[in-house]
Amino acid sequence: MAQMENSATERKGRSFSHNKKQLIRIDMTPMVDLGFLLITFFVFTTTISTPMVTDLYMPKDSTDSTNLSEDLALTVLLDDNDKVYYYEGPFDKAATTSRVFETNYSTYSGMGKIIRQKQKDIDAGGKFADGRKGLMMLIKPTSRSVYKNVVDALDEAVINDVKKYAIIEPSLTEINYLKKRSGQ
Repeated sequence: MAQMENSATERKGRSFSHNKKQLIRIDMTPMVDLGFLLITFFVFTTTISTPMVTDLYMPKDSTDSTNLSEDLALTVLLDDNDKVYYYEGPFDKAATTSRVFETNYSTYSGMGKIIRQKQKDIDAGGKFADGRKGLMMLIKPTSRSVYKNVVDALDEAVINDVKKYAIIEPSLTEINYLKKRSGQ
């Protein structure tokens, strides 16, 4: 505890002055407690706010291609102005049957809902041993999409527990389809 000296002058009577020293005691215990609470708070918040990193495994360049069942494939095309187009199966079949749909990045009504519905359809079919874990999400960003769009699509894949996803370039027919659809 800290002490301070304070000299106070008091007059007693007319003829003389008396200097009296008073000791003031300052209790520092609450200040020390507050210091430890602040240290604890900042240590705790910095350990909680550690950024998480998603592992991204890229395939090796080789001539081997793996066959993917049409029922397990969900392709997401990322275009400009935060537009997302998606289809199931091969693009040619989806384009000719008008099964290419537009959505957004919303978790509840956009891409997240589409992923959950596809997982539910795979589970309901029951013909795949892996079930919903067999879903393969193909993310195809166009040159007009921005980096944030790719990160948002990857976030949706992680949020909805998609075990298999890949980032690949869209084909020329997909790019031409998107240009024709947007009127360019």
